[in-house]
Amino acid sequence: MSLSSSDLATIWLTLELASLTTVILLLIGTPIAWWLARTRSRLKGVVGAVVALPLVLPPTVIGFYLLVAMGPHGPVGRLTEALGLGVLPFTFAGLVIGSVFYSLPFVVQPLQNAFEAIGERPLEVAATLRAGPWDSFFSVVLPLARPGFVTASILGFAHTVGEFGVVLMLGGNIPGRTRTVSVQIFDHVEAMEYAEAHWLAGGMLLFSFVVLLVLYSSRRMRPGLG
Repeated sequence: MSLSSSDLATIWLTLELASLTTVILLLIGTPIAWWLARTRSRLKGVVGAVVALPLVLPPTVIGFYLLVAMGPHGPVGRLTEALGLGVLPFTFAGLVIGSVFYSLPFVVQPLQNAFEAIGERPLEVAATLRAGPWDSFFSVVLPLARPGFVTASILGFAHTVGEFGVVLMLGGNIPGRTRTVSVQIFDHVEAMEYAEAHWLAGGMLLFSFVVLLVLYSSRRMRPGLG
């Protein structure tokens, strides 16, 4: 027994989705995490709570509201149709947007912890050397926060690979377009194709173990950050 062409296609689609989502999350999650780590605004609690919502909300709830918002009668759907982009549900682009929302706290929170662990002293030293805010961030903050970026990247990627509820609600089950590994496993089980399900589920189990092993090993080597 081996993986079928359909299984391989879902694996490739899942890896593509997770990679693109992780890159987007790092781009938008870094300024959010930096703001949360540095601000004294009263809105910090509100923004932090919004970012952390996917940790407590059922994935189907997130998927449902994203489906409504991006549907033909939702505000996002009307905007994308007006721009000539069509509606995003049941497309790969829609999956990416849903994955970004669903995995946001798994990237923002490790980055926020890493930024907070740096403290004020390195930035004060950089300021005495006449380094501007951008120079300080790229020359001082990013190198010191590297373990946090590694943790955020691993968690964001792994969480996207394993998501199911948001993918099924927002993307449906379209082969080659929105069918990911988790949905493929569900299909195999529904069809009582347990051998095929075992191959994919076993791969997911091994992948999850390796992710956690790398994560905990990196934390032991670099305590205090990430």
